[in-house]
Amino acid sequence: MPVILAVIGAATAFYFIVIRARHGAEIATDMLDMANDVRLAARRFGFRRSKNMHPAESIEDPNLAITAIALSFLELNDLPTQDQRNAMILQTQSTLGVSKSDAEEMMVLGRWLMNECGGADGAISRISRKLQRLDGANSFDALMTLIKATLPASGLSDKQREALDDIKRAFRIR
Repeated sequence: MPVILAVIGAATAFYFIVIRARHGAEIATDMLDMANDVRLAARRFGFRRSKNMHPAESIEDPNLAITAIALSFLELNDLPTQDQRNAMILQTQSTLGVSKSDAEEMMVLGRWLMNECGGADGAISRISRKLQRLDGANSFDALMTLIKATLPASGLSDKQREALDDIKRAFRIR
């Protein structure tokens, strides 16, 4: 009887280890796919990273900057749900006049830029200043439209209010 229990225990442990290894391989594959998505999105929008320059300073497309700021603003409250992400994609399409695939790729690249800036707080202030230098006040209305359309039903959080102040400072609005 003890031998049978030992064999069953060994088989269970082996099965558990195999399942864990398989899940680890799936996670590694997903991580490689995410990195590839960012790389392809960057290539599609002509994003080139220069040496000794922060990635946010390499942005040349105002629409990419607007999307990155709006996505960062949305993530200040909490991680967005799938419904919020879908709404953001639709609103990006209508506000900026881009296709669905372009909107999705801008969100992928915008999220990467946000992470490179050290989080949503840093991304909003840094990319807002870059957007103002890049396009002046021309992009402010599109940015505010995108932010208002994706606001949570619960209203603004304190961090989001501070972020709006950062955006106003970057665009020199009183």
